[in-house]
Amino acid sequence: MLVRSLAEIEGTDADVTSDTWRSKRIILAKEGVGFSVHETTLYEGTESYFWYANHIEAVFITHGEGEIEDLATGEVHQLAPGTLYLLNDHDKHKVRVRKEIRCVCVFNPPVTGREVHDENGVYPLITEDA
Repeated sequence: MLVRSLAEIEGTDADVTSDTWRSKRIILAKEGVGFSVHETTLYEGTESYFWYANHIEAVFITHGEGEIEDLATGEVHQLAPGTLYLLNDHDKHKVRVRKEIRCVCVFNPPVTGREVHDENGVYPLITEDA
């Protein structure tokens, strides 16, 4: 059994920040369970472009308000507490934040914690063996 708190992650290598978000990576590939879990904060007034070409991501909103735009279709969906979106087709998307959003993200395959978004908003596929 693994029990881990966000407080244990703060200030470690598993606490990753950018100009528009902060990701506390709670469960990573090294745990060997086939997925990773993160608590992510998206900062108020920001817009972020993402494309997980190598991962499937589910995102459950716990706090805040904003919207997600599917860049393939132009569809815009509102984000609020209790909303989940699943990027099950490696969807290119933008997230616009009206009120700071906190969410729980699950990635498959799991991330190692060493990934950084490239110029296309993509995480490279890194394995624990790499």
